[in-house]
Amino acid sequence: MAISLVTKFLPYVDELFATESKKSLLTNNDFDWTGAHTVKVYKVGTSEMTDYNRNPQAGFTGSRYGTVHDLDATTEEFTLKKDRSFTFAIDKLDTDETAQQLAAASALARQQRQVVIPEVDSYVYGVMCAGAGHKPDAVAVTSANIYDEIIKANNALDNAEVPETGRYLVVPPDVYVLMKKSKDIVMETDIANELRLKGVIAMIDGLSVMKIPATRLPADFGFMIAHPCATVCPTKLEDYKIHVDPPGISGSLVEGRICYDAFVLENKAKAIYYQAKTE
Repeated sequence: MAISLVTKFLPYVDELFATESKKSLLTNNDFDWTGAHTVKVYKVGTSEMTDYNRNPQAGFTGSRYGTVHDLDATTEEFTLKKDRSFTFAIDKLDTDETAQQLAAASALARQQRQVVIPEVDSYVYGVMCAGAGHKPDAVAVTSANIYDEIIKANNALDNAEVPETGRYLVVPPDVYVLMKKSKDIVMETDIANELRLKGVIAMIDGLSVMKIPATRLPADFGFMIAHPCATVCPTKLEDYKIHVDPPGISGSLVEGRICYDAFVLENKAKAIYYQAKTE
């Protein structure tokens, strides 16, 4: 006698893991792109100090403060380059016959979490690494030298007069493991809850430590110390739509568009230290 066993599909989706974005702590939105696709920012020069001429010779007609010079006033131009989009359709019967698991709203949220956010993060971190004002030669990062390399990097920012507060140390998981193995590193893990929710997991040498998935970082990423004043990260447009029963489709049409970019300011590039690693 043949017996047909019952196959049951549960109303559950085996979702991929996806990390929320942490770039908001490392970047700023100091400039306004409203009504424009390009923004120009002035870089104004300074004047050198000189000795005051307290007792000029007879007939002196110049300024006792020194030679008068005009200040340089050049500009940096930032034009948004990333204008990205996606679209997909979900048939009504597909929604009904997958126990409502193939639904437009949940599919859109999944698209943002697993596709949009990782792409934006990878681009922003790549721009920061490429534009870093400190880029020493690649080194083999180990548990024996990781602390010295971090201290050296932090010292470079000190000498560049980067603000001491608000600096972040970005590491991939493998380097974080090396930090935990280092006998020289004692990390402070008593972090305020609002910072922990944003991705800060520890403090070391005054730096807020952030662990970023290696898939969102350059291939040779060792670690990066950055102050958010250095990188402007605008999102000009972020638009997501669900059209129900549009012409030609019995179901939902999902569309999304995001226009964004990232720029490292020339005069603040020294606020980023990128250390590449060798294999």
